Amino acid sequence: MPKSRIRKKADYTPPPSKEATSIKLTSRGWVAPVMLAMFVIGLAWIVVFYVTDGSLPLDSLGNWNIVVGFGFIAAGFGVSTQWK
Repeated sequence: MPKSRIRKKADYTPPPSKEATSIKLTSRGWVAPVMLAMFVIGLAWIVVFYVTDGSLPLDSLGNWNIVVGFGFIAAGFGVSTQWK
């Protein structure tokens, strides 16, 4: 019986590596201080309202001072979405 021909296999060459594209995650330096300031201002607004029995920060707003305090806190959460 005749011998079969031996096929020479090509050496393995790995595919060319793709250059890693660097993603720029430039953090905005102003986000964290503004976010924390909004949280602290909102909390302080509510605390001052309760401690002074509603006479401060703005007497004319009455119980809406609580909404203003929570508005500052919500604005802080809104600013936090800009953090990268």
